[in-house]
Amino acid sequence: MHPSIKPANPNFSSGPCAKRPGYDVSQLDLSVLGRSHRAPIGKKALEKACLDTARILGLPPGYRVAVVPASDTGAMEMAMWSMLGQRPVDVVYWESFGQGWATDINKQLKLDNVRTFYADYGHLPDLAKVNTDHDVVFTWNGTTSGVKVPNADWIADDRQGLTFCDATSAVFAQDMDWAKLDVITYSWQKVLGGEGGHGMLILSPRAVERLESYTPNWPLPKIFRMTSGGKLIEDLFLGATINTPSMLCVVDYLDALQWVESIGGVAATIARSKQNLASLETFIEARDWIDFLATDESTRSNTSVCLRLNLAPEQVKALIKLLEQHEVAFDISPYRDAPAGLRIWCGATIENNDIEALLPWLDWAYQQVK
Repeated sequence: MHPSIKPANPNFSSGPCAKRPGYDVSQLDLSVLGRSHRAPIGKKALEKACLDTARILGLPPGYRVAVVPASDTGAMEMAMWSMLGQRPVDVVYWESFGQGWATDINKQLKLDNVRTFYADYGHLPDLAKVNTDHDVVFTWNGTTSGVKVPNADWIADDRQGLTFCDATSAVFAQDMDWAKLDVITYSWQKVLGGEGGHGMLILSPRAVERLESYTPNWPLPKIFRMTSGGKLIEDLFLGATINTPSMLCVVDYLDALQWVESIGGVAATIARSKQNLASLETFIEARDWIDFLATDESTRSNTSVCLRLNLAPEQVKALIKLLEQHEVAFDISPYRDAPAGLRIWCGATIENNDIEALLPWLDWAYQQVK
């Protein structure tokens, strides 16, 4: 017999991720809908999104936050196309999205003096080989591999280059060493369970200096331009977006930020995510048929938890289908380029009771398909 208790919320997708506990769309402040994002009411909401983000995350003085188009991807593209090319570049990747940034740098921007550091799924490259006097591009947490950097100790305090960090599945869930990061990007639909289509771009003062002192030798699309007359467009970081945002998505994001504050801030969201991972760790340690894709415990993600099973790929698909049919777990397939297995989101919007309820079902489904 299958277990009798199901997760109250079976949404374990790694993006878009589950909405926050207690979410009710009817409780959003919809006064901005139908209004211009450039009107005082719209700009105020966007400015609040930027300023509250900086305050809640505890960003260092001088760091700026902007809402930009096209999710985390758009934010990363915007930063790379605007700022890379002045220095040699070290690209570090160990999963699909990081590999995409390497492809952009090598095949689209076609930069000279590029070094690539790569590791297969489950592993991390040797970060000690990275030269932080070069510009460095990396993901903090590999969403498709379940492997994260354990810390930022490998980034020099006196670095000459800029660090470009895709942190979309790490922000609000992992301890970020902001002073080591110059360009940080993420999207609302990950740890906060927000809506898609919008990216967040965070710049250090050093990144701003690069924007104001360097002009790349290729044309920039309008949605990538952050300077005018050689000076940063400051209004961009005070709610004057480059293109029209969804104000419904903006107020949804503000609701998520308010939830973060209500439960105790970033420390609380990190703790919730770590608790979810701990439940999985206890379960996995007692079984020999399932393990983490990450080979080193210190690099194990507490958000996009990727697992490998001693099953054939067809059996893994059958297990996933079985859990979906019983409405126990939706969208836990691995990323299309990743090894066969499971990917279970453990970010802050996931209740630990739901993780605990899922675990007996994993046992049951395994027995059904093996």
